Formats: sequence, structure tokens, C-alpha cells
Amino acid sequence: MNVHDLLPLLPDPAVLAARCRAFAVLDTVLDPTAPMHTYQPNWREGVDLARMENGSGDQWGIVFDPAGVFLHGFDHECDATPWREDPRAHWPGLLDGLPASLAHYATTPELQFEGFLDATVCAWRETGAAAWHCGPVTFAADESDGTEWLFDLLADGSAEAYANFAEENWDRPIDLDAVRAILTGAPLTRHIVATLSPTANFETKAERVHALGHPVSP
Repeated sequence: MNVHDLLPLLPDPAVLAARCRAFAVLDTVLDPTAPMHTYQPNWREGVDLARMENGSGDQWGIVFDPAGVFLHGFDHECDATPWREDPRAHWPGLLDGLPASLAHYATTPELQFEGFLDATVCAWRETGAAAWHCGPVTFAADESDGTEWLFDLLADGSAEAYANFAEENWDRPIDLDAVRAILTGAPLTRHIVATLSPTANFETKAERVHALGHPVSP
């Protein structure tokens, strides 16, 4: 699986944004000190930013702008890593065709490392477009851009997929109904917090989840 396989699996931008936010909410409830998924409403005026960082140098970021969505991911061990060359260089074609309305995000300092966008996967969708797009990248049968493991959970988006991820990451059972409730946009409740994180303080969790832009039940 590479970026070309990912494109038809990505949902519409609004659905993707809601999914990213829900993952951040769930991660925050399960582990507020080290959530892998984060979501920043109004990162820029009218622009949201979703991120995933696994703590080992691999990550993705998705910018939700009124002009469209810019998605990028970085697998530091895959064939397409910019670090395969010195100085770093993107895989041929990675950013070719990126529309001008979104191109500035490839040079935004907050998304760069030492002045360079570390990315092995890039995709975008302008507002009003009917489909997702990527550059004309090509890969041999034995070459990878990291798409499969970076975006498999995001592309799936199901409660079952998230619960499996969380159980593996935090090494404990995860209640599927609680996960499903958050993924469908239900407000955070005391019951959901107690189910997912029995020793957590609800008010603390509620404050953090509210800051993510997710509804919280009084």
C-alpha cells in the first residue's frame, strides 16, 4: 500500500476532521500525558491541525483550511525518507501538483524539521474537489512510502480499529461502546471517562476535551 492506494480510502474532509478530533479525544481520555493523536482547533485563524506522533520519529499532520486539506506523513525508515540523501530531498514527484492555495503549508516552520518538511507521503484536496490527489510518485514493488502503517487506522476509522490500536498501545482492554460513542460525536460523559479511564478526574478530562472542540456533557 502506498499513497495511491490511500486516496480512495480517505473520507470527505469533514468526516476526516471529525475522525481526527475523535482520535485525539480518545487518546486524551486514555493517556493525557502522552496522546499519540492531537487536534488543535484554530491553529491558524479558521484553520485546524491534526497530528499523530508515535514517539519514535514517525508522524503525520493534516491541515484543515477553508481552501482545502493538506495531508503529510513521515516514516523515517521507509524507502521514501528524505534522509536517504544528503542534503535531504523529497521522493521524486511528492509535491508536484500541490495547488497554490495549499502549497505554503509545505514551508510552514511548525510543520518542518530544521527548515525542511520531513515527508514520505503527501496528499491534498481543495475545497469543492470531488476527490483526493497526490503527486506523480512511483514505487517499485519492494519500495514503501510508509502509508500502510501510518494511515491504516485513519483510513479505517472504525471503533474496532481504534480499540485494537489502543489495546496494543496501552496494553489494557478498551471498551468498544465508549469508543464508538466518541467516534459518532456523542458528548463526553462521566460514564465514558469512567469506562475508559477509571481513575481519571472527570473535570480535568472534560476541560481538556472541551479545548479540542468536542462536546462535553455537564
